Amino acid sequence: MRMTLSQVVGRLIGVRPHRMDPGGGPDRVPRPATAVVVGGGIAGMSAAVVLAERGVQVTVLEAAPTLGGRLGAWPETLADGSSQVNEHGFHAFFRQYYNWRNILRRIDPALRFLRPVPGYPVLSARWPTEEFGRLPPAPPANLLTLLARSPSVRLRDLRGMDRDAALPLLAYHPVRTYAEFDRVTAEELLTSLRLPDRARAMLFEVFSHSFFNHEAEMSAAELIAQFHFYLLGNPEGLAFDCPDEDYATAIWAPLARHVERHGGRVLTGVAATGLGRDPAGWRVATAERAYRAGHVVLAVDPPALAALVAASPTLADAAPQLVAAMPAYGRPGPPYAVARYWCDGDVRPDRAIFSGVSRQPTLDSVTLYHRLEHESRRWAERTGGSVIELHAYACEPGVPATELAERMRAELTELWPEAGRLRVRELHARVEAKAPAFAVGSHARRPGVRTDADGLYLAGDGIRTDFPSALMERAAATGILAANHILRSAGAAAEPLFSVRPRGLLARR
Repeated sequence: MRMTLSQVVGRLIGVRPHRMDPGGGPDRVPRPATAVVVGGGIAGMSAAVVLAERGVQVTVLEAAPTLGGRLGAWPETLADGSSQVNEHGFHAFFRQYYNWRNILRRIDPALRFLRPVPGYPVLSARWPTEEFGRLPPAPPANLLTLLARSPSVRLRDLRGMDRDAALPLLAYHPVRTYAEFDRVTAEELLTSLRLPDRARAMLFEVFSHSFFNHEAEMSAAELIAQFHFYLLGNPEGLAFDCPDEDYATAIWAPLARHVERHGGRVLTGVAATGLGRDPAGWRVATAERAYRAGHVVLAVDPPALAALVAASPTLADAAPQLVAAMPAYGRPGPPYAVARYWCDGDVRPDRAIFSGVSRQPTLDSVTLYHRLEHESRRWAERTGGSVIELHAYACEPGVPATELAERMRAELTELWPEAGRLRVRELHARVEAKAPAFAVGSHARRPGVRTDADGLYLAGDGIRTDFPSALMERAAATGILAANHILRSAGAAAEPLFSVRPRGLLARR
């Protein structure tokens, strides 16, 4: 693929993919090795793919009836009798998700099922829409273009900005950033910049909400790390792609077949109930039987991990540090809500497939699935309707899902008046609290991939990494890291692992 001028300049200053784990050694394990992976989401299946390919006898245990975790998808029958696949919520497949994309290339080497999503508008009831998806891909050109083009930041605004407070955004360091800013809230950091309210709302608050945390509770160090990962440390920019089919069809069924073709097992509807270790190795208990293995990867969300550790009393001796980390790590971030509407009629044809939303009380994003995925498009063409998903990333606790859905719909009508004229044929809404919290001061206590018990590993988007990563990419990267520990212990080559630029443009070595 041809590089743009901004990517050429970026490469000269080190803004390019960085190989964090070069691999090396025999491709397959030279002796028998076994592993159980608890959790069939991105982290667990990434680990399983790598392990199965290298000859490890791997079994995946997923408690839900379908794979995917927070990228899950499942069939539902609508009131009109049609079958539709519903999903856990919209996810943007950013182009710097190198490790996740490498896993997906196992099922489609050219990634043909991913289609570019044009534009990245941010909507506001108070200010005109801003577009963030058509910037030069690599820094520093993308940042300079943003500052020159955005109506939220004018030259006089930059003169009034606290430039010393802004420097940490350009100087991400995997150690110093957390030492200096992990006990500061993201809200305090943003306030210290002295940005105009419009710039803060349109440029930063939408961004921070995307991590399922409130600015008043989120670590400023995490905000700096993610600002680096998504804007200032990667050569791909904010452009992203999405599957043109539902996640079950495009991703999970093919990945499960891939693991099984390489000798692995993928079991759904099988919940792990406890974990133990004896001289023969690890034992993962379920309601029906126990699964034995030399290695275990726990790739579940924070509350499920804390519950599983609590249900495994022998871990108090085998992994005391892991047990001690669970009370804090097991508390998730705030609830998030997803509502999918099947409607009669459609919104204006110029509305974007995906839009971020700023300063609405509940609504954080809007996705037009009938313009994105084939199945939703076929339903819309047959009925003359539309399929619209509304998402709140960090919402008020204790509010029923249907109430949150209607709040979001009312807020959308304020932004897109024609949405209020659509008749709702069906609504499927839910609210959950499973995303990791990136609370102030939590980094030092956040568990990493390797635990203090031999052969026991963690993976997921809340697990600490020593290089910049986030969301789906962190889940995939930690799954691969867990697999690499197992492969090396069994005498096989590790899977190559990649990252964006490991440090900020102004970070001292």
